Amino acid sequence: MILDYASGGSFNDWMNNNYKKCDWNEKLLLLADICEGLEGIHQKQMVHRDFHTGNILFKFQDERDIFISDMGLCGEVDNIDKAKIYGIMPYIAPEVLKGNPYTDAADIYSFGMIMYFVATGKQPFANRAHDYYLAMDIFKGIRPEINVPEAPECYIDLMKRCWSSNQDNRPKIAEIRELINVFENSYSQGYEMLKQKHYKIEKQFKAAEEYRRMHFSSIENIVESSSHPQAIYTSRLINPLIKDSSKYEYVEEPSNYFNISKDIDFDKLANAFEELNNQNYQDEDNHLED
Repeated sequence: MILDYASGGSFNDWMNNNYKKCDWNEKLLLLADICEGLEGIHQKQMVHRDFHTGNILFKFQDERDIFISDMGLCGEVDNIDKAKIYGIMPYIAPEVLKGNPYTDAADIYSFGMIMYFVATGKQPFANRAHDYYLAMDIFKGIRPEINVPEAPECYIDLMKRCWSSNQDNRPKIAEIRELINVFENSYSQGYEMLKQKHYKIEKQFKAAEEYRRMHFSSIENIVESSSHPQAIYTSRLINPLIKDSSKYEYVEEPSNYFNISKDIDFDKLANAFEELNNQNYQDEDNHLED
């Protein structure tokens, strides 16, 4: 019944219709909204278990009003039947493909793939069959390819943390939300007071936006023509495709392997933005009193 209110369709549909005007500011706002939805699930000690772009719905076609759907597989952390693996292979964390318990870290892996889709307009592993051999490559640490300047370096670093083979490297959704907000505030034209404090982030996003505008036509053609006939982006039972996968080891990066843009102090930036927001609220209150 929830679909009755999603006239904008899925994230896939929305992106197909709005890709040309979806600049980096819009991309970050979309991710911030998705973060908010997933954080609400995790705060209830629940996990989604089938988190992908097809289960992110838009209430209206021309507005950024989204919600996360298909909660039928949603369950409590560590209280989930792991016998059946259901979903879209590129969005399923390697530990889940091997039959390990589904945790909130697996949702974060899926979020990393959503970040790839947002950045490129392409589904992860769209050029490959979603079969046993793809699962084996995922175990080996193979991930969708993306490079600067197609996306900002700080964005790519966060995305790679999310899809790390090592669950300990994946950030919590609250940390992701804070970083996405830092990115958005850094790039937004409404935060002129802090430009000098975060110019490196701003510079990275401006370069990515310039690249997007210059290469839009070629990117659009790639998105339309690169899908493999056996790349399946509807949820299905994965178990028959990964028989005996538990026998194979997957590559794990050591803990703390990733460092998001070492020369950027995100804690300092987050505090600065919080101070600015508090000042704005105080100014509004003073104005109302006057």
